[in-house]
Order: sequence, then structure tokens, then C-alpha cells
Amino acid sequence: MKLAVFASGSGSNFQAIVDAAQEGRLNAEISLLVCDKPDAYAVQRAEDVDIPVFAFKPKEYPDKAAFESVIVKELESAEVDLVILAGYMRLIGKTLLAAYEGRILNIHPSLLPAFPGKDAIGQAWEAAVKVTGVTVHLVDEGMDTGPIISQEAVAIKQTDSLQSVTKAVQAIEHRLYPDTIQSFIEKQRLEGSQVGNDYQTSVN
Repeated sequence: MKLAVFASGSGSNFQAIVDAAQEGRLNAEISLLVCDKPDAYAVQRAEDVDIPVFAFKPKEYPDKAAFESVIVKELESAEVDLVILAGYMRLIGKTLLAAYEGRILNIHPSLLPAFPGKDAIGQAWEAAVKVTGVTVHLVDEGMDTGPIISQEAVAIKQTDSLQSVTKAVQAIEHRLYPDTIQSFIEKQRLEGSQVGNDYQTSVN
């Protein structure tokens, strides 16, 4: 199974996926990193382990459809089976969704449907909730609205700070995402179906 990972920032989840593949916990090949910020640290992480990179500047294209069309060509050239969003800070458009329907996964730092969108950990902190967490879901046309694949909760204690909650959430992300990707791949292989088709939502 060949994966393309999309990132926009430091790439810590990208690194966790790479580590899992290298350690044999994830039976997949990371064939490509796609990044919309050529100077992001995620690009350096990919180069350090010889993973091909497609880095682009969205402003250099007339619209989302234009740069997503180029991305789809890059994915097809790399024979990518699954798209893994790992801190990619752009809403996926119709062009990419049509090409990889049911084959795009995303990780989000909250227990969706609570706190979708940007700064989910900060949203949870400001709302003074006692529990937040991490969600892995399939991507659809909405903002963090696709079918949930896995979730794990993080308790927020009175002694916590925003920094400590962020650290706890990220620690779960780095473990849960590779594990969920592996489970997703195994489920598709077991059923002998095309990746993502007829996926039945389950929550860990």
C-alpha cells in the first residue's frame, strides 16, 4: 500500500507515520510528501529519509482546482493508494475528492463533532471541557465532517495547562494515527474491497 502524506507545518505526525513504517508497525510505503509551504520543516523531514516531495505555493495557481489537478497527477505518478492528511491546513476540494473518494484520511485534535476547524485544542481549553481527544476520520467536502474511523479521549485535569494538554493530545496523535492507518489497510485487504469503499464507521 502506497501512501502520500499531506502536511503544512513541522510534520510531527508525518514523522510518526514514517517511524511506524520503518519499525514495521505500519505495513505501507510512504511514497510522497505533499506540502503547500515549501519552507515547512515537514519538507526537511522527508528529505532526511529520501521521501520524494511535491511542494507548491497555492498563490501561484489561479484556483484550488488548478493546484489540486497538479497534485492528482503527482499522486497518480507515484501510484498512491491512500492520502493521509497530517496537519495539512487546507480544505480538500472537489478535484482531489473526486480522484480519491473514500481514500483520504485526516487526524483532528478533538473528539469530533466537538471543536472542528482550526485550533481545536485551544477551543476545548477555552470551553473548559473536562475531556477532549483525537479523531481520525475519512474526508468529505465538509470541515472535519467525514465518517469517524477512530477516537481516543484525553482527560483535562485541574492541574493541566494548555501546554500540557497539547502535549498529551499530540502524544496520542503520534500513536493513534499510524495504528488507525494500519487497521484501515488491514480491513480493506480482509474484505477484498477497494480502499475506502463501503467503510463502516467504528470508534475505538
